[in-house]
Amino acid sequence: MANADGTRSPRLTRREALTLGIGAFVVASLPLAARRGRELVRRAMPVMGTIAELAVVGADPPAAHAAIDAALEELRLVDRVMTRFSAASEVGAANRLAATRPVPVSEATAAVLREALAWAEASDGAFDPCLGRAIRLWDVAHRRVPPPAGAVRPLAGRRLYAAVDLGAWRGRPVVRFTDADVELDLGGIAKGWGVDRAVEALRARGVTQALVNVGGDLYALGAAEDGAPWRIGIRSPADPRHLAGEVEVRDAAVATSGDYLQYFRHGGRRYHHLLDPATGAPRATPVHSVTVVADTCLTADAAATAVFGMAPARAGALLRVRAAGARIASTLASEA
Repeated sequence: MANADGTRSPRLTRREALTLGIGAFVVASLPLAARRGRELVRRAMPVMGTIAELAVVGADPPAAHAAIDAALEELRLVDRVMTRFSAASEVGAANRLAATRPVPVSEATAAVLREALAWAEASDGAFDPCLGRAIRLWDVAHRRVPPPAGAVRPLAGRRLYAAVDLGAWRGRPVVRFTDADVELDLGGIAKGWGVDRAVEALRARGVTQALVNVGGDLYALGAAEDGAPWRIGIRSPADPRHLAGEVEVRDAAVATSGDYLQYFRHGGRRYHHLLDPATGAPRATPVHSVTVVADTCLTADAAATAVFGMAPARAGALLRVRAAGARIASTLASEA
């Protein structure tokens, strides 16, 4: 298979096929981990609407398992608090009530929402964490035809993020909506926050070499063998046996946004889950996926969502403003 630049993508070998294999990434370095009396402990579990995969390199497997338990609990906590799919979560409570009164939220939810609003402002609304109504309307996991244009049009170009007030009451953060059409969806940033919290849980338990991957948001802790960076292969969306690119990272995050996992086809067009706030519909772009490398997974997650489909100059300017040091590692043109 050819990449967008005309070069051939390498086919994964059997040795390279030991991977954090759900979603976008392949990690070629993992098979070497046990060569010096250090073992590789791996775990996978469903969380945050996807699969979390953790791999810890260390000399004490029970300690590694305990560290992974703590990291997974951090992911579950973020999911419980920030999912829009539960009325009992803080985001769910805000979506039910914040248009009528201030709703208390935790410091963690406030921090993630504050970052999301900053990305929205810096991107001039290209990233908008308040499109929950439009996302529910499109429901690309279950639809087979687009929703009526008359239902989409009222949600287009609204800059709904500007209708969110994040303040404090009696020392606790509160959120209030000044537009009844606001519905929070932190799916473009909360997963990255969860990965960062999981990594901090590993660090707190003495882990120095690990990988945490949650559905295309990955953090590489420490270095791989011999102090070299981790080699992260980016799977080709069209053929997971091939790579679209490769990055090397150490103590850094990698996140990919693309139109190839959640979508339906209708009338010869792919309708995917990454909506354009200006139109209220899936973003129309020749880009198939974009991969961003950054210092934290929260930043990489938000950046990959925000720059998906952006012109390179605008994307670069946004990263300079919101994510100094972040870079676009790979962009793959769409086949359809």
